[in-house]
Amino acid sequence: MKHFQHELAVVESTTVGPGTRIWAFAHILPGARVGGDCNICDHTFVENDVQIGDRVTIKSGVQLWDGVTLEDDVFVGPNATFTNDKFPRSRFHEKELARTVVRAGASIGANATILPGIVIGERAVVGAGSVVTRNVPAFAIVSGNPARIMGYVGANSTEPAKPFRTPEAIGRHACSVEGVTIHRFPLVQDLRGYLSAAQDLPFEVKRYFLVFNVPSKEVRGEHAHRECHQFLVCVHGECRLIVDDARTREEIVLNSPTIGVHIPPMVWGIQYHYTPDAALMVLASEIYKPEDYIRDYGEFRSLLNGGGPR
Repeated sequence: MKHFQHELAVVESTTVGPGTRIWAFAHILPGARVGGDCNICDHTFVENDVQIGDRVTIKSGVQLWDGVTLEDDVFVGPNATFTNDKFPRSRFHEKELARTVVRAGASIGANATILPGIVIGERAVVGAGSVVTRNVPAFAIVSGNPARIMGYVGANSTEPAKPFRTPEAIGRHACSVEGVTIHRFPLVQDLRGYLSAAQDLPFEVKRYFLVFNVPSKEVRGEHAHRECHQFLVCVHGECRLIVDDARTREEIVLNSPTIGVHIPPMVWGIQYHYTPDAALMVLASEIYKPEDYIRDYGEFRSLLNGGGPR
């Protein structure tokens, strides 16, 4: 099956996949590569050094300039703007343009602006009218000017994650993410103050660290460990924790020193939405080893799919 081209469209590229539909007043330059089963709407422009994957939707009024890559299943809303020159001047062209990549399944809302050199992660969602000034993590939902993380996409990737209901009963509780357990500790109250304690932790603790004074706009974590176990307790204030085993994703609210979460190796963890007074304590089973960290979500998922360590 060949691609469809409206009679008022200008398609100079010979690399257009089967089943793609290109509508009126679209203009695609010779060097562009367009995948199959795409929908490229009216009044769009695609420059030479542009790569478009399969099943991509590009709504009206979008221009894709040199250096833009859209991976498979990306959605770009009406009049979204991509830029490729960090310091543009008339009649002066950068020798090497910044490259912008939108990973598979991501969605960009109407009138959003994407600055040069940005990577928008897999299945991320950019809200309408947002100005994206830095990389967007996989599955993140961002909005505003500048765009900030407002939440994360749920396990089905079509709606925001809903916070896991933390059990009230004292003890250890499983959640839907493999290996992750939520621990509820007892709380003792008297005239001298409050006390909460834990024992029989899931591993021997070799180090700890505290995270505090985090601006609410910032995100911590965004990695997995190959060997290290972690145990998280928000001893003051509140933050939100995302745990992800590449199949299931849960959001857990840490808002009490009576709640702890055990994250085993090969589970992706993110912490965000810190309150100004939040203090997060993390106990770890290993000393700090940079090589133990997996910071790229694609690599993390590949390791799991390839039988990497659990």
